[in-house]
Amino acid sequence: MGNELILKVRNLNVRLDHQGIIENLSFEVKKGEVLTILGPNGAGKSVLLKTLIGLLPYKGEIEWAKELKIGYVPQRLPFIKDIPLNIRDFFNLKGSPEKETEAILNSVGFQRDFLRKKIGDLSSGQFQRVLIAWGLVGKPQVLLFDEPTTGVDISAEETIYNLLAGLKEEKDLTILLVTHDLSVVYKFSTDVICLNRQPICYGSPQEVLTPESLQKLYGGEVKYYQHKH
Repeated sequence: MGNELILKVRNLNVRLDHQGIIENLSFEVKKGEVLTILGPNGAGKSVLLKTLIGLLPYKGEIEWAKELKIGYVPQRLPFIKDIPLNIRDFFNLKGSPEKETEAILNSVGFQRDFLRKKIGDLSSGQFQRVLIAWGLVGKPQVLLFDEPTTGVDISAEETIYNLLAGLKEEKDLTILLVTHDLSVVYKFSTDVICLNRQPICYGSPQEVLTPESLQKLYGGEVKYYQHKH
């Protein structure tokens, strides 16, 4: 079961506005794995996620397992907070039945009366958890997260990663995650891609995250520390 291939990417190239954003990237994801995509700003990480779900043109090969349901949690939805929606309305946009919405919100730590809350009144940590819940509508087997803790304070950030780890086990999810946070990579990932337009490293974090690869990835001095298990 654990060896079931969910995604195969071969020689992926993405050009936007005549500029190479991703060059010659190949990797695989098996069922139950957590693949983290690490890299500096502008390295093509968000572009990679959008390309994988068919939002951007590409050359190369992207092959998902058949009949796979994929959930996507974008980096930010800034405009949503300005629209006078409550949580129930927000989930109705995805056609989520109220019972399912309640169950999903419950799984990310919210009580039933939360449905009436206005999106604009949520803290950044609450909003991020709502976005994760939104990604779970329709019971996907794979979740793609684009920096799930952007703009979230540290204590909420810790909670969000714990939440993801719990959901992964509970719902048997495979996760692709974009982050800047090295500690998350060690704690949470089975594999990591170091991406700065071109792949710089790919493999298990313990093997491929060396001071050399991180320096190549980010340039200059990198504060390097290895998490002991």
